Amino acid sequence: MDQLEHNKTIVRRFVDASNSRDLAALEEVLAPDVVRHCQATPEVSVRSCADFKRFLQEDWAAIPDSRITMQHLVAEGDMVGAFAQYVGTQTGQWGPFPPSGKRLELDLSGMFRILDGKIAEVWVIWDNLTGLQQLGHLSVPETSSS
Repeated sequence: MDQLEHNKTIVRRFVDASNSRDLAALEEVLAPDVVRHCQATPEVSVRSCADFKRFLQEDWAAIPDSRITMQHLVAEGDMVGAFAQYVGTQTGQWGPFPPSGKRLELDLSGMFRILDGKIAEVWVIWDNLTGLQQLGHLSVPETSSS
């Protein structure tokens, strides 16, 4: 397997471990000092594998049936670009938002930097406003057509 395919396999293993809630498998694919960047969750600080696992556990507690489905992976150099769908039902506290019992269905994009066979850095982009609307935590004023 060439290096680019190997890097994509690491990202697939990360998603599989996340979907199966397998913390040991996450340790196999995350660097000890992995860093996560996300504008949609600026209050979340992930600067280690332990931080990342804690972040995921909080997400799983809020949205226990969450699932990520990979749709596209593209690799170049040490980077893997991903486009996926995230779905789940919010039954627990999610950051400042109380349980809604509603379903979330979002497109999700990410970039993963692979170093020495592990994910060293992650950039995640998702539509926070759409997600909050779907969960009933944000209402958008109706527009009138003239």
